[in-house]
Amino acid sequence: MKIVVLDGYTENPGDISWGPLEALGEVTVYDRTAYEESPLIAERIGDAEVVVLNKTPISKETIDKCPNLKAIAVLATGYNVVDYDYAKEKGIPVMNVPVYGTDNVSQFAIALLMEACSHVGHHSDSVFKGEWQNNPDWCYWHYPMIEVSGKTAGVIGLGRIGINTAKILNAMNMNVIAYDAFQSDAGKEVATYVELDELLAKSDFIFLHCPLFPSTQGIINKDNIAKMKDGVILINNSRGPLVVEQDLFDALESGKIACAALDVVSSEPIKADNVLLKAKNCIITPHISWATKEARERIMQTTADNVKSYMDGNPVNVVNK
Repeated sequence: MKIVVLDGYTENPGDISWGPLEALGEVTVYDRTAYEESPLIAERIGDAEVVVLNKTPISKETIDKCPNLKAIAVLATGYNVVDYDYAKEKGIPVMNVPVYGTDNVSQFAIALLMEACSHVGHHSDSVFKGEWQNNPDWCYWHYPMIEVSGKTAGVIGLGRIGINTAKILNAMNMNVIAYDAFQSDAGKEVATYVELDELLAKSDFIFLHCPLFPSTQGIINKDNIAKMKDGVILINNSRGPLVVEQDLFDALESGKIACAALDVVSSEPIKADNVLLKAKNCIITPHISWATKEARERIMQTTADNVKSYMDGNPVNVVNK
């Protein structure tokens, strides 16, 4: 069986093995193909039976050009780059990796909070630039140092990752409140559910851990920002389009939001004209919350298990049943 990996470099830049997939058939791995519609995509799929991808799009046109294509495996949880409805019409299962990074995404959310409150990376850079050795005082800081203990953290989206983040926030002696359209017993153990307006009004730190739905797109907008505490800190390592970026820029410039720490933006890779690149007190990392070696090994194994399940005639983790 022929398996083609279209954009394998992000999943595996060389530090893990393609062995789990290679055990299943003849595997061709391309580091990068395209992140927008291109004839090269179908050309590289060729007569392969299974295509594996991360962010390379699979459109109706590509599917039609690849009549031997029988299964699509996504090296991620999100699968919006695939025309999964048309794939369903053609009898092609689209399989994703639903769970692989709960711990590391929560870890990164806390790291973003710590950078926003303690500015460790910034001050380390300043020391290596010579500022400490040339400073008249024995210490210095460029930003207010914020103690998180006793503060209120609001988590928007209390699923697996939100619950895991809330557990850490509780351990840091924070009061945790949460908003989610669907409440759970597990969520009630780690946070107090409130309505969105109450969360916005009471939170010192706001974490976005909700999926991107029409109901959540742009949930951080000028109207909801106006309901927030002055000087709130916003953490987003969920989905970029949850935030109206011009509204966030304006709030950062005015000081209404003291700091935004983001691992995601509206269009990725970030575009040179993204307004947040000019915002003050804004931390942006390149969508790496998920990318620990351990998490990528789990992605690799789950993807191989997905392909094997297709080969066995009973595909699992199918998103377009």
